[in-house]
Amino acid sequence: MKIKYFTLPNILTLANLVCGVFSSLTTVASIWDSSISLAVPLLFILASALFDFLDGFAARLTGQYSPLGVQLDSLADMVSFGLTPSLILVALYNNAGGIGWWWLIALGVVLCSALRLARFNIDEEQKESFIGLPTPALAIAVGSLAWAVEAGDITLSPSVILAISLVGSWLLISPIRMFSFKFRSFALRENSVRLGFLAFALTVVIIKGLAALWIAIAAYILLSLILQLTAKKENN
Repeated sequence: MKIKYFTLPNILTLANLVCGVFSSLTTVASIWDSSISLAVPLLFILASALFDFLDGFAARLTGQYSPLGVQLDSLADMVSFGLTPSLILVALYNNAGGIGWWWLIALGVVLCSALRLARFNIDEEQKESFIGLPTPALAIAVGSLAWAVEAGDITLSPSVILAISLVGSWLLISPIRMFSFKFRSFALRENSVRLGFLAFALTVVIIKGLAALWIAIAAYILLSLILQLTAKKENN
């Protein structure tokens, strides 16, 4: 089997990875140098998320699906949306005056991200929806929280940061079904939930800015949970 490295989808995935490296590097730099803003990683996370969306779109458009592309996508996501939010939580904990080795709890995010991504690659039940919180969603939520803290919009104590780490880790590998953003058609009825959520998220950003993206992610989790409970009731 001839393997093509530099297809359009793979190039977009590598762009995701490059942005992930920069988001991780800027986070680490902020730990050692307080003059470096912890708001910056969110910009790279959002760029990674854009490339992550585009590589799948390009694969569908060009028909350039490949086993290599699937594995490469997960490896890139592991850095961009697994390692980065863990590092951001460590930085937040450090900046909030956290002491001791409790910051190790934040590493649960990167460990559970690895488990979630590995499962996704072999799970046939996640074609139309996700099981557990997608890694990009958690990374965006954590990145926006860091931005909000940096801007003085919110204050997070060390114990709250550790709680966020634990809850975020669990959500990644939880059995909660989360709706996906794959549009299979242009029918309004089929996409009402997706379009409604995107409109809400856009409204939040316009009113509150990027620092409030965590509110949109919280709404995404809540809406997914409501849809799952509703579906269970209808089936019973």
